Amino acid sequence: MISTHISAISLRDLMMVQAVHRHGSFNSAARAMHISPSGLSHQVQKVEQALGAPLFERGGRKVVPTAGGHRLLERIDAMIAAAELLQQTARAGAVAFGGELRLGVPASLGPYLLPHLIAPFPQHFPGVRLGISEGKPRGLLRRLHEAELDAVLAPLAPLASGIAMQPLFFEPWEAMLRADHPLAGRRSVALEQLEKADAILMAESHADGDGHVQDVSLESLAALVILRGGHALVPALAHERLASKPDIVLAKIKGQASGREIALYWREATPWGADLAAFARLLRALAKQLPGLKLLA
Repeated sequence: MISTHISAISLRDLMMVQAVHRHGSFNSAARAMHISPSGLSHQVQKVEQALGAPLFERGGRKVVPTAGGHRLLERIDAMIAAAELLQQTARAGAVAFGGELRLGVPASLGPYLLPHLIAPFPQHFPGVRLGISEGKPRGLLRRLHEAELDAVLAPLAPLASGIAMQPLFFEPWEAMLRADHPLAGRRSVALEQLEKADAILMAESHADGDGHVQDVSLESLAALVILRGGHALVPALAHERLASKPDIVLAKIKGQASGREIALYWREATPWGADLAAFARLLRALAKQLPGLKLLA
């Protein structure tokens, strides 16, 4: 039998606890949940009293779980995920994705792929809202695992538990150079011709042999190349946008294919399996039409 104390806890109460855990701060969690810090603290205390155990250590600069709180918070996360899955399953079938696809895309992919997706998406999924979240692949995949996103487009990576993946396409790199670079007049260059010391790198680069590509604003990267010289490797889908910038030239990479493999990721427990398979087919059809991209098996 479930005690009356436990039965008095609502999902909203548990979501308040989860927010404190994620943000590590009552003030930040309160802003995210649109409640006052004192009101949030009261709700967390209510859950702690019902469970008969403290969930967080208070008084430090960052709110952290107690030893026993870690185990309880894992159960709370599972309960919220189960409730979300119940809601999604109830809505499945009436309209694709239950009416909204929450898609995560890296900053180095979204601005260059999504314009090709916007027009055909409602034709294939009528009545569905496409919600876009932009970020870095690692953070997007974490948000997918935590059920904040329904699917993520990202480079191939080791699969976390409970995550499924469908390879989509290969996208080659191109060399972005300042107009006065010694190699700027060439239509193609070899990676060996690019000085490693001249590469412009940013956080969370993806190594590829002797080159790198960044999951940041490529327009910002172009500005750095114009300012400092040197070179950067950029994805082929960004060619048209970057080539239009003054003082920037792009060259293809010759020799062995150098680039990234893009896949669609989703949770294995999702009720939108058939919808995501159809979405993957749409993305592959788009990739087949875009110059430079190659479909993956």
